[in-house]
Amino acid sequence: MSAQPEAPVIAEEKAQTSRRAWGILLFAGVCEIAFAVSTDGSRGFTNLPWSIATVIAAAATIFTLSLALRTIDVGVGYAVWTGIGASGAAIFGAIIFGESLGPLRILFLAVIIAGVISLKLTGGSTGSAKADD
Repeated sequence: MSAQPEAPVIAEEKAQTSRRAWGILLFAGVCEIAFAVSTDGSRGFTNLPWSIATVIAAAATIFTLSLALRTIDVGVGYAVWTGIGASGAAIFGAIIFGESLGPLRILFLAVIIAGVISLKLTGGSTGSAKADD
């Protein structure tokens, strides 16, 4: 007779896996921001330091996204990842490169951010179905 883990233990493990996946997805979004900003800074890969940063950020964002998608549904994960990247790129583009960020852009960035938060709050993790693959 094998000992089965109790249901609360399994539920807690799934919750920890889900939290970890969302943390990784958040980091993937930050890497996506770095990728977008460094791509602009590379000036068509003519600026070596920015170009190196672009390649590193691209590898990091794809790798960490793929790790998060082991647990989070691809539709939700990809939407959150691109939302973080798009919003962050617009904000940091304005800060670093002086790009315009008018009231309407700010409004629609807020809509994207609200959508990302809403997706997170509605879940999007398949739990053990993906974790067992």
